[in-house]
Amino acid sequence: MTIIFMQTGFGQIKNTPWLEKLLRKEASPLLLNVLNNPDTFRYQIIYTKIDRDKNNQPKLTNYYLNVDRNRYFNPASMVKMPVAFAALEKLNQINGGVDKYTAMLTDSSYNKQIAVTKDETSANGLPSIDHYIKRIFLISDNDAYNRLYEFDGQKALHESLWNKGYKDVRILRRFYTDMTLDENRHTNQIRFVKDGKTIFTQPAAYSDVKFDFSKKILMGKGHWDKNDQLVNEPLDFTMQNNAPLEDLQQMMQSVLFPQSVPAKRRFNLTEDDYRSLYRYMSEKPSESAFPKYDTTEYFDSYTKFFFFKDGKQKIPEYIRSFNKTGWSYGFLTDVCYIVDFKNNVEFMLSGNIYVNSDNILKENKYEHKESGDPLFREVGATIYRYELQRKRAFVPKLGQWKMSYD
Repeated sequence: MTIIFMQTGFGQIKNTPWLEKLLRKEASPLLLNVLNNPDTFRYQIIYTKIDRDKNNQPKLTNYYLNVDRNRYFNPASMVKMPVAFAALEKLNQINGGVDKYTAMLTDSSYNKQIAVTKDETSANGLPSIDHYIKRIFLISDNDAYNRLYEFDGQKALHESLWNKGYKDVRILRRFYTDMTLDENRHTNQIRFVKDGKTIFTQPAAYSDVKFDFSKKILMGKGHWDKNDQLVNEPLDFTMQNNAPLEDLQQMMQSVLFPQSVPAKRRFNLTEDDYRSLYRYMSEKPSESAFPKYDTTEYFDSYTKFFFFKDGKQKIPEYIRSFNKTGWSYGFLTDVCYIVDFKNNVEFMLSGNIYVNSDNILKENKYEHKESGDPLFREVGATIYRYELQRKRAFVPKLGQWKMSYD
């Protein structure tokens, strides 16, 4: 495998010529238009090939197209993934009978904070870390993310991620539009309750972690402000969330295939944590009893981009995507692990694209169908066809990925 590194104004770009050749070979005019304009669409793609040995142990190899960790994209809901992983890790450090199924009650401890003492979407009517994680992966629920952000605490969250080597990841905010940076540094008191009794209290916290905002991040040529007025200036993302695609891919890999990454880069999770994550990453909204989703709105491919991002199509029963997606400001991202149980095929795909040709942000006029869909649909299909025909020394045994759903 040859990886070419190119120096640009952004930094060092990773390219694997073989991957670009493969994708161009069968690309439609729509996808070719995307591939021919990397500066416009700011796309990045990582294909992870998985080869098994005679003991079914996986070896993962990454191939890159236009991957640059210094080229900013707004991660949007992708930050929910590390927040969920970190919540489970933090929970495992608590002694005293608390687990992810224990009722978690959130108090209001600072300006604009919201108290949460019930969850009508859960089987018992109470919120819990497990149920919040399910809501995050099934439909990318913002409220569930906010609650786990508060449980993690901004400082502890970054200490966890930075200690694992994810130094460029920055998760500064809940998903409330009117909260200041200071208000997002304050997180709520949280109580874990069992049989009506509080068995553990996490006090309200303030994060004094230092962030480097010295590099300005300006996007677009204009944006709409909160008063619905057009401002003919770029939108400032300097103090917004940040997560390079390579880091998101590595986090997902560390959970799917823990032994494939160094121990220091893994999250401290239990076997039950891994199983529940795999279940929720791959479950379809139509398979969920709690919450019960309106599948006309939350159709099965609602949060599945690779392969399926071209409408409300049915996903074949023998294919599962274990993934997390994010979309906002014209940025679309998916980090996934695809499993085909019928043909014994598995691979990872990670990618993102910017689909905002007029460069006016917050106007909600983005070219998802014209540019985003072809990238995710065609790249996914091309890699899948390649995987179907490529020779393997050992056929993967994929039984561990077969889940029981609601």
